[in-house]
Amino acid sequence: MEHLEQLSFDAKEWDRIAQLLDQHPHYKVLKRLAPQRWLEKPRPNQDVSSTLKGVILDTETTGMNALTDKVIELGMIVFEYDPKIGQITHVNQVFDELEDPGFPIPAESTAIHHITDEMVKGRRIKDQEVLDALQGVSLVIAHNAAFDRPFVENRWPVFTDLAWACSIKDIDWRLNAFGSAKLEYLAMTQGIFYEAHRAETDCWALLEVLNMVLPKTQQSAIQTLFESSTQMQSKVYAIGSPYETKDILKSRAYRWSAEIKCWSKAVGSEEKLKEELIWLKHHVYGPRKGAKVEIESLSAKERHSERGGTKYLQDLSAITEH
Repeated sequence: MEHLEQLSFDAKEWDRIAQLLDQHPHYKVLKRLAPQRWLEKPRPNQDVSSTLKGVILDTETTGMNALTDKVIELGMIVFEYDPKIGQITHVNQVFDELEDPGFPIPAESTAIHHITDEMVKGRRIKDQEVLDALQGVSLVIAHNAAFDRPFVENRWPVFTDLAWACSIKDIDWRLNAFGSAKLEYLAMTQGIFYEAHRAETDCWALLEVLNMVLPKTQQSAIQTLFESSTQMQSKVYAIGSPYETKDILKSRAYRWSAEIKCWSKAVGSEEKLKEELIWLKHHVYGPRKGAKVEIESLSAKERHSERGGTKYLQDLSAITEH
């Protein structure tokens, strides 16, 4: 039997074959990421004044430490978002530039992103072009913003004054029945594959993921991020929690910080905060008098940065269930 790669089919015929195969319960067909569909997409008839502007951002760097390592590639996709329909409607600009860090790129970093010293030699990202791209942007989105944000804030301080969202932490992927928040996995659930670990390509993949409707909440991922960016977020620190409660804290998604020797968890609303404090009161601190937790209030301009928010102590005995 003749191999498929030896057959001479046009693009439409291959698409028809892929659709037929995808209909069979034993197969799932993935299609290569196609950014051009956004670039060629006509702007729909809509009230442009109602749209918001956002940017999807990704960086490649010389390493993991934002204090000593440098950005060597910055990728950004500037887009329009229509809050009335909860969807990304148009791509305005694509930005992707390399920069010479001023020292050799470690081999272990090149092994991940395949950016070499020769590729960045003498290159410099123009500050004004970055500023121009960010004009009118309401929200910066990154997949693991806690990594990208400190790097770009160190290089371009303008990012400090912008609202940020993280497409890993600010969306409850587990609630929506996704087994992982890894970008390549999320893209595959949408029938897309791509070559990861270059800034622009990762931005395009995230654009596709953010425009999907989440199965549990029945709203788009991008809508979830824009809505959460307008709300204050609280981080609860379970200070002085008994050692024997570590397993139940962990099972409730608290994370251990070795530096401050404390379990903590981010919650997204006042209602969720009160619910968490009541849970801590009953399941962690019990009837102890004077038990207190520390709460840090964070806006979208502070979240996922290395700057803290406003902290205060909350006496759990003052928390009522009504």
